[in-house]
Amino acid sequence: MEWQIIVALVVAIPIILFPVAFVWYLNAGGIYTAVKEARARRVAREKDAKERIKVK
Repeated sequence: MEWQIIVALVVAIPIILFPVAFVWYLNAGGIYTAVKEARARRVAREKDAKERIKVK
């Protein structure tokens, strides 16, 4: 391969991969947030259920 092709690849690959990595990061962050909120809702629901049992 000639050096021009190698330089073009070195420049083009990060330009192509950056948006892919950014979208993956956003998706992973969204999934993490959804799991965290679901876990908090579950804990709140269980706490509420325990309080109801104690009242009776």
